[in-house]
Amino acid sequence: MARVYNFSAGPSMLPEEVLKKAADEMLDYQGSGQSVMEMSHRSKVFDEIIKGAEALVRELMQVPDNYKVLFLQGGASTQFAMVPLNLMNGSGKADFVITGQWANKAYKEAARYGEANIVASSKDKTFSYIPDLDPSTFTKDADYFHICMNNTIYGTKWNTLPETGDVPLVADISSCLMSEPIDVSKFGLLYAGAQKNLAPAGVTLVIIREDLIGKARDITPTMLNYQTHSESDSLYNTPPCYTIYIAKLVMEWIKSLGGLTAMKERNEKKAKMLYDFLDESKLFKGTVVKKDRSLMNVPFVTGNEELDAKFVKEAAAAGFVNLKGHRTVGGMRASIYNAMPIEGVEKLVAFMRKFEAENA
Repeated sequence: MARVYNFSAGPSMLPEEVLKKAADEMLDYQGSGQSVMEMSHRSKVFDEIIKGAEALVRELMQVPDNYKVLFLQGGASTQFAMVPLNLMNGSGKADFVITGQWANKAYKEAARYGEANIVASSKDKTFSYIPDLDPSTFTKDADYFHICMNNTIYGTKWNTLPETGDVPLVADISSCLMSEPIDVSKFGLLYAGAQKNLAPAGVTLVIIREDLIGKARDITPTMLNYQTHSESDSLYNTPPCYTIYIAKLVMEWIKSLGGLTAMKERNEKKAKMLYDFLDESKLFKGTVVKKDRSLMNVPFVTGNEELDAKFVKEAAAAGFVNLKGHRTVGGMRASIYNAMPIEGVEKLVAFMRKFEAENA
């Protein structure tokens, strides 16, 4: 059976080269006589894998020495509680910009532990833009300031970071992780579920500045304390070993292509191809203001629900799967993460042109 072009928002497609290498090593990882799936996380062999994965994160993202790299579990959703339990421990306040469903969930979870303040929101226009910020509305003594860097559902992206001064900036980067260079030093903490750009579901990457560790509330469960994982090098309990291994392979693939600068150029080329078509199309149109468009997630509509459904069905039959949009936006959404080849977007655009000619 031929492989399809998978435009899912997550779990997403993985690089074919990575899947083939993992298949080759499935039964015998580098002469160990066992699969990574079944080896001890305390073994020397796996220790080399997890340390190699951390080294690649540091190299690709240019992580400063005063930051810890952690491989955790529970997805980005667990970070919604973990962040306030560990960071909302000074004034008990934190600021949030609501740019979509996940930013809102992070806000609601934090509100259980302290004073969570919404400084801006784009809910008024179905999160189709990144709101302008007024620094005078920021909480001066906030323990942290939270944003969702790329909004998977709504297809928006932060291109200019908030200036938060001494207040640590915290960002959910789940759907833009390693899609382009990012200045880690501008953040107190970054977190990301891996299942969009880095690995299968199961591991969560956290990059945290060391001075923010060790201040968790007394009620914080052991497994939700960053110090627990920092002191044990992400090996306090059994980590998602195989997912970390795949993440290492994916990062080796990214490095082989030229790192994050080359990945950004590749992603910009794919996004431009799709956005240019949407801008000229008489049938399809994008739903996001141009200046805030995501490189990773591209929502679009025809304006007719029946025609949208027809497009999704015919696209799937033609090998373009998981294009149905989120229920809050409707229409379609093409998630074109790192692993989506340029030819996948080229063929999608060709299919859209054909559909338009037949249905406009």
